Amino acid sequence: MGHAFELTKDIELAATPEQVWEAIATGPGIDSWFMGRSEVNPGEGSRTRHDMAGFVSEATVTGWEPGKRFAYRGDAGPDGTFMAIEYLIEGREQGSTTLRLVQSGVLGDNWETEYEAMKVGWDMYLGTLAAYVAHFAGRAGAPVTAFRPQAGTPDQVWAAVAHALGISGPVTEGAPVRFTVDGLPPVDGVVDLAGLPTYLGVRTDDALYRFLHSGTERGNALVLGHHLFGPQQDPERTGQAWQNWVAALPIG
Repeated sequence: MGHAFELTKDIELAATPEQVWEAIATGPGIDSWFMGRSEVNPGEGSRTRHDMAGFVSEATVTGWEPGKRFAYRGDAGPDGTFMAIEYLIEGREQGSTTLRLVQSGVLGDNWETEYEAMKVGWDMYLGTLAAYVAHFAGRAGAPVTAFRPQAGTPDQVWAAVAHALGISGPVTEGAPVRFTVDGLPPVDGVVDLAGLPTYLGVRTDDALYRFLHSGTERGNALVLGHHLFGPQQDPERTGQAWQNWVAALPIG
């Protein structure tokens, strides 16, 4: 039996309403902070498309007020489940913007676990959005994704990730990060999101790196969702390098 739900998140962003609109209502903007690849056709009644590792979902735009409101509703599944998203943008003083996210719809039988996962997941994604508009506004990021199913428990995974990233002390925002991935330039940055035991974010001068533990209900997977902003990026080569990295990561 389906379960109706509604989830609301508010965040203040160091960006203008126009910059926030570009980030949430265009394909290149969404690709710069959200996982996977997105396509958005402008205008109410048009269609959106999101591709996450070959899993494609489509939706219909239900609200289109540039700089103010963007909303869409996903196609319903055979069991009647669906998702709808609404973004409400409000300009503030000194060029900042308040963004309200409202996610609603109908979840399936495992709705409580799904709901909790979405609550925490949006904290990471909105934190990534805040980092994007604050540090990379106007630049299109190339998304890179890698997976390791059955990676291990949260304690095992985060101990291995912290060691591999060169984090010697507590995993807190501002902690320095220095590491290498075979075939890629050295990475030198700081922890900018510390949401353990669920997620960890690293920001450098030309990238946002995101690490997510999906939890026991999803097989203890370790998911990487990075966004590259440097010139002449090669997402395919970089994605393979990161897939090799996460597959070889010594856990446990």
